[in-house]
Amino acid sequence: MEVRSLTTFIGAEITAVTFEELRQPEICGPIHETLHQRELIVLRDMAITPEQQIELARMIGRPVPLGGQYQHPRFPEIAVFSNAVRNGKPLGVARVGNFWHQDSSFAKNPAAYSMLHGVDVPHTSGHTLYASACDVYDRLTDDWKARIDGRTALHTYTKRIRITQDHIGLSVAELRARVEAEYPLTEHPLVKRDPFTGRRYVYGAPECLDRVSGFDANDNDAFFRRLNSLLEDREHIYVHRWRPRDLALWKTATTYHASTAVEPGQVRTVHRISIAAPDS
Repeated sequence: MEVRSLTTFIGAEITAVTFEELRQPEICGPIHETLHQRELIVLRDMAITPEQQIELARMIGRPVPLGGQYQHPRFPEIAVFSNAVRNGKPLGVARVGNFWHQDSSFAKNPAAYSMLHGVDVPHTSGHTLYASACDVYDRLTDDWKARIDGRTALHTYTKRIRITQDHIGLSVAELRARVEAEYPLTEHPLVKRDPFTGRRYVYGAPECLDRVSGFDANDNDAFFRRLNSLLEDREHIYVHRWRPRDLALWKTATTYHASTAVEPGQVRTVHRISIAAPDS
């Protein structure tokens, strides 16, 4: 097994390891430690079945089905993200996560890890951008750190709700009310400390935050703009250009990510598993 850093601020690439070897504690243990220290790991050339992906997820924690109509037809633990069409029907969710976010931060108890397997992926588009929430915090000025220290923020799902057949005919106000009833605002500390590294990190992205508690509209706007500027700094973004059979695994709280568009005529299918911490 070979391990190398993808950037100075996030990520490690792991090569020359097989699924069978991952079952061995002497291999699996160091990989877990690398994940906890580097936030994101990418295992190359993992030719695994859906059953094997679920088995790998169970080595880390407890798979949590996302629900919805695009679950894998045989394995509810797997969500299918795909722009492919089969027999006139979409294979999965075609466009998802194309904005900076930390997975399911709108939930009261988000899953601790996300695992994504590149089943059918182009190399020239449909990339995934990654940034470290620890690195974002480190780059805040001391003034901003002092202003957000000890505050909470309200997380929302309303800014990025996906329109479905059930929403047709609703007014904007009715749609918002329905979404807010189904996904009420959730309060989390704005700054947290990673239990594995001890580093502090920002928890929340502008597209997933309603407001920071105690901030007025001007303060909120200023903080969101500052946070966006840090997230958009190309020097602090890892661009993952997918290869077939890549397996990406990250800590949801400390890893910001966003997907990029898929070129016309290209097909992209990935299998995602959300994983709760083993002690949750």
